[in-house]
Amino acid sequence: MRYGIDLGGTKIEIAALADDGTFVLRRRVPSPQGDYKATIEAIASLVAAVDAELGLRANIGIGIPGTVSPATGLVKNANSTWLIGHPLDRDLAARLARKVTVANDADCFVLSEASDGAAAGAASVFGVILGTGVGGGLVYGGRPVRGVNAIAGEWGHNTLPDMQILDGLDERPGPLCYCGRRGCIETFLSGPSLARDHREHTGQDLDAKAIAAGHAAGDAGAGASLRRYADRLARSLGTIINLFDPEAIVLGGGLSNIDELYTAVPARWGRYVFSDTVATRLVRNKHGDSSGVRGAAWLAER
Repeated sequence: MRYGIDLGGTKIEIAALADDGTFVLRRRVPSPQGDYKATIEAIASLVAAVDAELGLRANIGIGIPGTVSPATGLVKNANSTWLIGHPLDRDLAARLARKVTVANDADCFVLSEASDGAAAGAASVFGVILGTGVGGGLVYGGRPVRGVNAIAGEWGHNTLPDMQILDGLDERPGPLCYCGRRGCIETFLSGPSLARDHREHTGQDLDAKAIAAGHAAGDAGAGASLRRYADRLARSLGTIINLFDPEAIVLGGGLSNIDELYTAVPARWGRYVFSDTVATRLVRNKHGDSSGVRGAAWLAER
């Protein structure tokens, strides 16, 4: 038995996972936004309740929208900004009197899918989050790859490769990203970025789901927007394959539900990969929104 916690901006979820990967129980409470001490106490209350219900004490893995800096031991790069600058893992370990392991939520996602999800059995897996933002994580030999700077897999803030004039509009120098740079992959592949690209080419203000539905209904503008998106995703993942050469790439986040990507992207990425063949599989996640808390639970064991 192991506990996983998904610490998000709006909710905190805890799950107890059995050895075979099945949920024994799941609980969630709202996140105390802006209040670090209240967040610690909310997690402690959840853990105490699960301990009491199951009659045991288990180690804990926690996925957060950020990471713990190896240099300072403090949380950095977190969308839940009230966590930044605090020793979350040490504070929780002291409060709960047990081992606590903290990792980026994208790392938890890919660990879940590599353990018993869409990429089960693959020795090397890259996981992609395509949603409001763009994130990623690496798993090798069943273990998450953290990196010496704790940023392994953070591909969303690399520059989009091979920027060009596409369907009459110049991608260069790329949109301004919140990180302060221009042309980050996130500014082309997030859900809001797909919507912006579609609006610039068609004048229609549609979200990613509506664009996908329009394509399915035969709308030419929506189809062109998805072709541009697939080409940009292929360029970006081609770089990942060149660097990491994973057996499988798993897509997560809201845009992972666009069926066309699983054929259109592999059909394109060969031109960006330094190989005569590309055996890497592109697969849809198996566990969906559950992958974060499931991966955190597997993290407690690994």
